[in-house]
Amino acid sequence: MKIMAIDLGDVRTGVAICDKLEMLAVPLCTIYQPDLKMLLTEIVILVKENTAELLVLGIPKHLNSMDGVRAQKSTSFAKLLKDASGLPVVLWDERLTTVLANRLLTSNDKCGKKRKKLVDVVTAVLILESYLEFRKNQANSEG
Repeated sequence: MKIMAIDLGDVRTGVAICDKLEMLAVPLCTIYQPDLKMLLTEIVILVKENTAELLVLGIPKHLNSMDGVRAQKSTSFAKLLKDASGLPVVLWDERLTTVLANRLLTSNDKCGKKRKKLVDVVTAVLILESYLEFRKNQANSEG
């Protein structure tokens, strides 16, 4: 199943996708769009162009697992995304993915403006990889 992951941001939103076999998560793009309606339109276009079948939206929970303002924004956006795309939307805990993305980029000599341009799409890849691992583990425990 082709799954698309989204790291929702205030200005930049990272998007990643996997292959039909759910083996490889790859960066798709970073969308620079602060307007949520316009962002929604751009994501729906990407969904159609890439024939995504399921959407995974990162939900930024606090370290104590509580939802904050950002998590509420993601939950509201998930409902809009489901209605606009017609696809199921899974909210996936994205705690510490941005920190990990920044570390990965720093260790690969990406700093400053280069890192800022890549961090959201790398975060989307990490969200998708985590979700794919969950699906694989779930399938292994059932079969």
